[in-house]
Amino acid sequence: MTATYPLRTIGAHELDAWARMVTTTYGQDWYEGALRNAASSIEPGRTIAAYDGEEIVGGASIYGRTMTVPGAATPVAGITLVAVLPTHRRRGILTAMMRKQLTDLYESGGEPIAALNAAEAAIYGRFGYGIASHVAEIRADKRFMALRPGTDFGDGTIRLLDRQQARPLLEQVYDTARRGAVGWVDRTEKFWEARLADGERVRDGGTALRFAVHLEPGGEAGGYAFYRSKPGSVHVIEVAAITGQSYAALWRFLIDLDAHAGLTYDGAMDEPLKHLLTDPRAARATVIDNLWVRLVDVGRALAARRYSTPLDLVLEVQDTFCPWNAGRHHLRADGESVTCERTRARADLRLTAAELGAAYLGGTTLSSLAAAGRVEGLRGGAVTAASLAFRGEREPFHPSGWAFPAF
Repeated sequence: MTATYPLRTIGAHELDAWARMVTTTYGQDWYEGALRNAASSIEPGRTIAAYDGEEIVGGASIYGRTMTVPGAATPVAGITLVAVLPTHRRRGILTAMMRKQLTDLYESGGEPIAALNAAEAAIYGRFGYGIASHVAEIRADKRFMALRPGTDFGDGTIRLLDRQQARPLLEQVYDTARRGAVGWVDRTEKFWEARLADGERVRDGGTALRFAVHLEPGGEAGGYAFYRSKPGSVHVIEVAAITGQSYAALWRFLIDLDAHAGLTYDGAMDEPLKHLLTDPRAARATVIDNLWVRLVDVGRALAARRYSTPLDLVLEVQDTFCPWNAGRHHLRADGESVTCERTRARADLRLTAAELGAAYLGGTTLSSLAAAGRVEGLRGGAVTAASLAFRGEREPFHPSGWAFPAF
């Protein structure tokens, strides 16, 4: 903490004052139910505030989630609602809050990695976060989105269901799909409530949510899409599918919706949609950063995931913000057997914690970071070997985008 602005966890009775500070910082008006009914989802014991006397002038919160990582799943500290009032910026409050969060996680043996979605991309690199995934902001003209001849849509059907009917099917599909989708997180009751919140204030001029569920011939759900309509466009919010046939059938339904020429959807970097189209240029994408990852405990974090190829490598990690990570780590991986231990052996690779965070989910490659001068190979072939081993089968992606980790 700083001497002037002490930090501590908030009490339940301080939640409104804390949330008002956050909405003021974000340029929003406070209203009942703001922050997606924060009182029902935020954990006061994992929410810190900076104080100027009795006034809350800054804060940050953690949502404990479980994230799918390459070959496994691991607890992740979802960092969210980081804010400092404009009257108190450039006084070291943000740095103090970031340091307290990470130190507390490490000393308590908490989640080995932290992740966030950055409101501004220039902020979090100095705290050891790296860009671990990207999102493709797809903007399409449905009039030109013809599906390829011979596309396999399976024998299922699409049903439009109301929220109550759809909810248990959405949960079943999502829980199955997320286990193989790197970057997706678990959703308990409170996170589903936040994801499906549909008050007037969150619709941004659109309709209420519509729920399209793909049902297999036997009646089981194979996938879903929920969306809302806006003048001239359909905004697809989330698509999840267990099979390729279900995925294709859902997109056929969405493309065929009448009275909407435009379509918007935030998908993965390697979203299969473009491969279903006869003209892939009908769905153009703008790529921006999605998840930023920080290794809280390098050894535990690297041992928690699996690797694409066998690996025996010594990493020299530089980490001034979390000095307990600094030093050499011997990473050995062969299938399900993964260990990462301290060593005095000669290093094969030199990098900072931010580069490890960027590569952790298997998207950003160590080779590309090395080409930018951010990873140094100390042994011939080490960069290539490490880059291949860290790489995932698919591009990592988190489907709630800016709202991570709220749902």
